[in-house]
Amino acid sequence: MPEPVAQKNLTNSSPNGQFEWPTIIDELNHLLRLRTTPIGMKLFATVEEMEAIPKIRRPKSIHTTDQIVAQAARLGWTVGITAKDLVGAQCGAVIGLHPQNEEWLSGKAMAGVWFSTLEDSAAHQRAMDTVPYGRYAAMAVAPLASGRLTPPDICLIYATPGQMILFINGLQWTGYRKFNWGVVGESACADSWGRALRTREPSLSIPCYAERRYGGVLDDELLLATPPEFVPKAIEGMKRLAANGLRYPIPQYGIQSDARAGLSVSYGSRDKS
Repeated sequence: MPEPVAQKNLTNSSPNGQFEWPTIIDELNHLLRLRTTPIGMKLFATVEEMEAIPKIRRPKSIHTTDQIVAQAARLGWTVGITAKDLVGAQCGAVIGLHPQNEEWLSGKAMAGVWFSTLEDSAAHQRAMDTVPYGRYAAMAVAPLASGRLTPPDICLIYATPGQMILFINGLQWTGYRKFNWGVVGESACADSWGRALRTREPSLSIPCYAERRYGGVLDDELLLATPPEFVPKAIEGMKRLAANGLRYPIPQYGIQSDARAGLSVSYGSRDKS
């Protein structure tokens, strides 16, 4: 059973306050049994900064951002890109590598494909969360446990709905807040990494058609993008929940059973210190 109280400082064991990612990922996998590698994403002002990352790979083909993210999450690669490596404006605009200019905002490329009218398509473009253009020239992704992004701007965690709600419950253990997220539809990367990069807030999404077709996202996976400091917070909260019998995998109790015995495990009167 997971320990009810953290035994390690996950963020400050090095002089520069870097995150202890191998320990963090071990604990996250212990608590949630994730199937997909948690990764980091980082934006760079210059291409040279991105290319200085140890063991960085550069694409030899044109890709979607979904594919680049998947190469880190599914294959364990460290990959860096510029706008020239991406298939079109939609991918680059979300991460601030392509201007969100009048042509992009018009939605012409998606009208009649995903939306009935040009007006609907333009409304979709305006609804997307994106990184402002002009600040960055490159982006890289890498498995968090590699420690190659120091630190990442955001972390990307793929999980089933059951795993995801416990992660969110962990975030809410202390300093409770209600999370409010939106669904932009296609281009849902704007709901996850676009929003998290722009707002510096945890951002949950239902991965879209393109993420599943080109990014290998599994049918039962959701995606949470979050600044790194929220991950240790969620872990500590999940440990507390586990001590109350609220842990993953969530055991099925039975839809016709008397619920009182099951509820008493977590809500019964006992010492929870």
